[in-house]
Amino acid sequence: MAEEIKAPITEEVAEKTNFIYNFIKADIAPGGQYEGLQVHTRFPPEPNGYLHIGHCKALCIDFGMAERFNGICNLRMDDTNPAKEDTEYVDAIKQDIHWLGFDWEDRFYYGSDYFEKDYEYAIELIKKGLAYVCELSPEEFRLNRGDTEHPAVSPYRDRPIEENLMLFEKMKNGEVEEGKMTLRAKIDLESGNFNMRDPVIYRIRFINHHRQGTKWCIFPMYDFAHPIQDALEGITHSLCSLEYEEHRPLYDWVVNNVSIPYHKPRQIEFARLGIDHTVMSKRKLRQLVEEGYVLGWDDPRMPTLCGLRRRGYTAASIRNFCDSIGVAKSTNVIEFAELERCLRDDLNMVAERTMAVIHPVKLTVTNYPEGQVETFEVENNPLDPSQGTHEITFSRNLWMEADDFMEEPIPKYKRMFPGNEVRLKGTYLVTCTGCKKDENGNVIEVLCEYDPESRGGNPADGRKVKGATIHWVDTNNCADAEVRLYDNLFLDPQPDGADKNFLDCMNPESLVVLQNCKVEKGLVEIAKKYDETENRTGVNAPTFQFMRVGFFCLDNKDSSAEHMVFNRSVSLKDGFKK
Repeated sequence: MAEEIKAPITEEVAEKTNFIYNFIKADIAPGGQYEGLQVHTRFPPEPNGYLHIGHCKALCIDFGMAERFNGICNLRMDDTNPAKEDTEYVDAIKQDIHWLGFDWEDRFYYGSDYFEKDYEYAIELIKKGLAYVCELSPEEFRLNRGDTEHPAVSPYRDRPIEENLMLFEKMKNGEVEEGKMTLRAKIDLESGNFNMRDPVIYRIRFINHHRQGTKWCIFPMYDFAHPIQDALEGITHSLCSLEYEEHRPLYDWVVNNVSIPYHKPRQIEFARLGIDHTVMSKRKLRQLVEEGYVLGWDDPRMPTLCGLRRRGYTAASIRNFCDSIGVAKSTNVIEFAELERCLRDDLNMVAERTMAVIHPVKLTVTNYPEGQVETFEVENNPLDPSQGTHEITFSRNLWMEADDFMEEPIPKYKRMFPGNEVRLKGTYLVTCTGCKKDENGNVIEVLCEYDPESRGGNPADGRKVKGATIHWVDTNNCADAEVRLYDNLFLDPQPDGADKNFLDCMNPESLVVLQNCKVEKGLVEIAKKYDETENRTGVNAPTFQFMRVGFFCLDNKDSSAEHMVFNRSVSLKDGFKK
């Protein structure tokens, strides 16, 4: 049963309202149906796949509403359909929820924990004349139940109660073949809501359950089991997605017709989260994994939480995203760019800055003394001085981005080209003097001269430099790395459309792998420490802003100090558009 409410909500939290918040507030207010009770919600994922970004909205609402009202939230695995369920998914779901910052404490349950109770309540309905064993197949029943104006009746609807009890017992004992019989609730064949036209509440499945083994061969349907589970756990508010709105009358019918001694939970529906260039169907995500279109559930292109975490998404960015889109009753599709914005905003505040060259070409400072090396201090994060600085070295031989040089510049190009003066990040002003090419005409080396009187990027004569600031790394103090550039998995904004094959909408360039990239050598020490991290896949890897390139994190599966692998989490806004 729900407990007495602990404390009133704060005014600061109460300012952010939505229709669910308002319903709950009215329910627990004086005179409300749950006056004096502690708000009690639940998050009931089915353990047949990994949680994805679409689940996060429900997760944040279920746990978040409990937090806002100083209530509690249960975690319950909806494992009443054993066909695709596995303990692998149970463990992954628990890990992802903890990663997001939510906790169910000791309130962790399985739907299968209630199989005995479900069965007892089914018997109760039969004895009340509210359920019967039907021998029609689903197709036959659909044909037989007619339409709103002309409802039909199952020929088994008026079986004697004793016969129904006997047949249901045979179903339970495995004496009836699969598909031969179901148990149906006897409700209202004239209802305009087809969910109320004698729905199936039990079916036969000869299958091994991941927890119950072969103890049961009859399994309750979700619409029957779920309201019973909510009521037995003392849930006050059963918050679920909008497709269950038409199922609410059945939800209420079940809890009103079984003898649960507690209060009756209230179901409230909200719109599901849709994001463009993404599919949310577990069936389709499983197909992507099983048929090799992606490299597992944690592929950084996947919308799964483990995939997003591997790509570098933070728990804070995902929670902020769910908060920013709000809670609505009408379905809408959010741009993926909004999720990226939330990540960019978060990483911009916390990510350490470093220099990395992902398309390297040699840069030689021809008038810099051979063998000389200077050191410079670079801020780790200009937005957070408390993060300190780190040391870099500068010498005659550097690496620069190939895209930062054009022999014949186009209009408004302010990077390096013959005769143009630019800043090398944190060090000196240099003027490009030309380049060297191979036999195929490809630039293999860029040449420049530095101004010795411009240390720190400030010329002694105070002249204004119109050129850009260029990042670089010292060839004598860098390390090789593999860089993986991720893009949307689908080119079509709506790959899940009814008239489309989502596989035909895939982006062939959703992953670009770059070898022999050059990064500051100090990252090797960070990678060594990360190698010692326990449960690497369950926590965020170190994330960096590669200056002028984007935000990148060490890959939590493939990276090592000997072979660093960086995943691009999100790009930076680039002032120059090619």
